[in-house]
Amino acid sequence: MSLHRNTIPEDPSRPDKRQKFLPNNRYFTICIYAVTVILLGSLIVRVVMTPFAVTNGIRRVLNVLMPFLMGILIAMIMNPIINRLCQLMEKYLKIKKKKVCRILASILAYMLVLGLILICIIFIVPQVFTSITELVNSLPKMYRLTTNFFNNLQQHFPNTDMSEIQKAVNDMLPNLISTIRKFASDIVPAIYSASVSIVQWILNAIVALIVSIYILGDKKSLKKLIKIILYSFVPEDYISGSIEILRECNNIFTNFMVSKALDSLIIGCLCFIFMTIFNLDYAVLISMVVGITNMIPYFGPFIGAIPGFLILLIVNPWKSLGFLVMILILQQFDGLYLGPKLMGSSVGMKPLWIIVSITLGGKIAGVLGMFLSVPIGAILVYLFNLLIDRVLSRKNIDRDQI
Repeated sequence: MSLHRNTIPEDPSRPDKRQKFLPNNRYFTICIYAVTVILLGSLIVRVVMTPFAVTNGIRRVLNVLMPFLMGILIAMIMNPIINRLCQLMEKYLKIKKKKVCRILASILAYMLVLGLILICIIFIVPQVFTSITELVNSLPKMYRLTTNFFNNLQQHFPNTDMSEIQKAVNDMLPNLISTIRKFASDIVPAIYSASVSIVQWILNAIVALIVSIYILGDKKSLKKLIKIILYSFVPEDYISGSIEILRECNNIFTNFMVSKALDSLIIGCLCFIFMTIFNLDYAVLISMVVGITNMIPYFGPFIGAIPGFLILLIVNPWKSLGFLVMILILQQFDGLYLGPKLMGSSVGMKPLWIIVSITLGGKIAGVLGMFLSVPIGAILVYLFNLLIDRVLSRKNIDRDQI
């Protein structure tokens, strides 16, 4: 006896109940856009509602990633130096193998940079501390000299009423001297606090140095990894353009940092030479401040000139005026000749956006943020201009005719 199961013929028009999910690229794209918009909206609301919490969170993340970020920054700055040294070795030393040439150039470049840092530590840092100590110890004498200067003005110009000027100076000098004393006294606790965590600083520097060496040594593999990521997530028609954009962003950042660092070094050295020739006090300390602050475009020279002017104003008012004239001439030389020769075209940013970049960079990452904000801002401006050009080209609008 055989049992027969009654079967119902399948209707081809009815959907298969076993198929739970039908992929649809259109709806998937819509979902991705919706999630992106929601995330961006949440981020904007978070930034607007709690800006200080967001800034503190960014700072904490940057502190954790600082050794690796510094390693990437060192590698980006060292790469063009190594390339230039490699070209010189191929030209003059006739080294044929590029791998050998690059290894020798890398060793020489790191030795030069580490040698400059060692020279600064051995020769410049002690003189800076000596200048600060002398400045603090000579504050009472400076106060007396400044008071005598205005008294002598009254004697030489008896018909001129100097009482208001002298009163303003008498009110200002104690506050200025107390501020300088407080700044100088705060240096000792700052040095002590830094010495407590000196091991951490050394470890961070070593990690950054190792990271930069690995990045430069494994540059081909990193380039290949970037291309693999692009081919995985970017449509094929946009890959060549994306690679070109990344290359241009890298060029903007590295060219600015290397050229500006060389420019600031030259300006600092020229400032020291001129201050030595004209016998101005605290030449090493003031020249170092002028050179470092010169890394900030447009406003760095003025920021660096203010401490030097105030110090020399207390020591000798006539020397402070001479220092201002010297700085003005030096910065004109930098802006009109040296800067364009080293950096070529400008960073492509208007002064207003430079102010915005420096302010935001300083709020987020302090002094380092102020230094890096301008090249990062230049990259954002470059990307924004590309986006604008693309949108205008779709609408058949010529940007120059608007």
